[in-house]
Amino acid sequence: MDQELKAVGIRPTRQRTALLDLLRRGGNRHMAAEQLYREAFEAGLRLSLATVYNALNLFAQAGLVRRVDVGERTWFCTNPHDHHHLYDEGASELTDLAAQELCLIGTPTLPDGAQLVRADIIVRFRRSKTRPDSF
Repeated sequence: MDQELKAVGIRPTRQRTALLDLLRRGGNRHMAAEQLYREAFEAGLRLSLATVYNALNLFAQAGLVRRVDVGERTWFCTNPHDHHHLYDEGASELTDLAAQELCLIGTPTLPDGAQLVRADIIVRFRRSKTRPDSF
């Protein structure tokens, strides 16, 4: 973990190394800062929630995780591959959506000298409620 942090210009403190290790243990997933804080606490790490937020935002700026904002909630996505997201509004769950499952036709006109970095698409859905049959 230390080398991974150093490679992106982040000083590898004990807390940052431990948090990145926890993030990497679960495979590709979406974590809110509060979830990672709970995992860290359960692993015996005594960190403040602010430390977790700061580390996650630093990791996102360096490209180690992707920050995904949906409404009032922020997730940090550990999947490094090109992909989009599905958001279940009823369950408040975020899942990966393979990039090839969507077709982006055209891009907006960008200001002179600007380059498109990536398009982040969030497809929101709500499950329909089944109604009991009428008599």
